[in-house]
Amino acid sequence: MQEQAVENQTRIYLYDLMNEAKEHGFKNGDQWELSLVTDNEKTRIMKDYYPAVATKIFPEILLQVFQSVKSNLSQSLSKEEQQMDTKSILKDELNYIVAFNPNRPRH
Repeated sequence: MQEQAVENQTRIYLYDLMNEAKEHGFKNGDQWELSLVTDNEKTRIMKDYYPAVATKIFPEILLQVFQSVKSNLSQSLSKEEQQMDTKSILKDELNYIVAFNPNRPRH
């Protein structure tokens, strides 16, 4: 059951990312930067970058969805991301996956 939820969330999020990339004319070199963030960090990123795509996901599957999305985008996990687990996600109050392009700050 949980695997299905991870798969569904991953598919939906990747679909949203592809739509945003198309809508905002991403070129070949443009890439999404993915982060697991708190409510406050999400708000800051959404304010500072456009487009930015945020999705709130249950903590139990957040890390798996994040890893799956990164894998589908052919992005490797950082050392910090590799060391994350559900306990650290809960402790750090990470609720969202946020994707943004660091080369596209909001003016």
